[in-house]
Amino acid sequence: MLQLAQRMGRAKPSAIMVIAEKAKALKASGRDVISFSIGVPNFLPGPHVYEAVRKALEHDSGQYGSNRGSNELLDAFLKHLQQAGFSGYARENLSTGVGAKHVLYNLAEALLDEGDEIAFPTPYWTSYMDIAEIVGARVKLLPCPPTQGYKLTPQQLDAALTPSTRVFLFNNPSNPTGMVYTRAEIAALAEVLVRKPDTWIITDDIYHRMVFDGLGYHNFVHLRPELTERTIFVDSLSKTYGMPGWRVGFMAGPKAVATAVTTLNSNHITNLPEIVTAAAVAALTGPQDVTARECADFTRRRDRVHAALSAIPGVSCPRPQGAFYAFPDISAFFGKRCGDQVIADDVAFCAALLEHQGVACVPGSAFGEPRALRISYTCPAAQLEPGLQRIAAFCAALV
Repeated sequence: MLQLAQRMGRAKPSAIMVIAEKAKALKASGRDVISFSIGVPNFLPGPHVYEAVRKALEHDSGQYGSNRGSNELLDAFLKHLQQAGFSGYARENLSTGVGAKHVLYNLAEALLDEGDEIAFPTPYWTSYMDIAEIVGARVKLLPCPPTQGYKLTPQQLDAALTPSTRVFLFNNPSNPTGMVYTRAEIAALAEVLVRKPDTWIITDDIYHRMVFDGLGYHNFVHLRPELTERTIFVDSLSKTYGMPGWRVGFMAGPKAVATAVTTLNSNHITNLPEIVTAAAVAALTGPQDVTARECADFTRRRDRVHAALSAIPGVSCPRPQGAFYAFPDISAFFGKRCGDQVIADDVAFCAALLEHQGVACVPGSAFGEPRALRISYTCPAAQLEPGLQRIAAFCAALV
């Protein structure tokens, strides 16, 4: 009997997309559903992006493009890097992909042989685990519970990374928790990484333009430039510019790594489409006011979401300081009942919340933390307050 490849036994659909699709289906059936599930910005790019696309359509060559990315796009990303405090990179240090997820997958293929170890903090973005399992890597999880603000400590990192740890993957600001590391915290982790010369470092910092409370954005190489030779910075257009569907991701790192990712592109995708490239260049080089304005709006939303969650007896929620997520610990409700249903775990909590209150959230177990759930507060503004009220009512009704 013909069978699929063994790796497909390790591949799973994105848990986030499963919840999002279920919410969509319920809405289509006529249910009143408020979705806090998928992390999609609630804004579109500025008009200059669409104007660039119209011009590109008029002059479309219809030809193949560069596996690495067009020179115009690479130069725009270099400027973007400089604005984020990075220096010393050239086109040969860069590559692109169909979104940051694709770049991360290419990096896993380029850096990890089957059985190699990759380490990352928990909670983690769901695709980290999925990608690692597909390529056959061994995952070492570094638990960061809410009692330590969902943040990794230098002591944890020092104990976890050994000469057999091939890759350390780090996300700041964090999806799913919205937590942001301070300059001092990044400096302390960087000090540990300097002493771990056998480990590649991938920093997934796609939310680095969405930092609140004046914290600022900091990367390991900002504070310890000697880490540049083994650090790969990953970014995308999706969150910063309201362009998740355009699928443009970037990496900056050592020349050998960028070349490897470009080689994989030549076999996987060939190139980013010419029209998409034009949109990306316009977003990176054009007015940045949309991003700044939306970041201010997310700060206000964060304040309201955190206040509402903190007011629910039994809920514990470290205060997010970036991105657009909150990650409340709802384990105090495990064992309680919703009608005839026992809330056994985070999955049961989210299922009952969707069924009884029409609110879609993603169970924390999808991110490696089964005591919590993720709330993405990018829903339409008119739905935010009713959604929070429904969560509070649901929790109050559990007995």
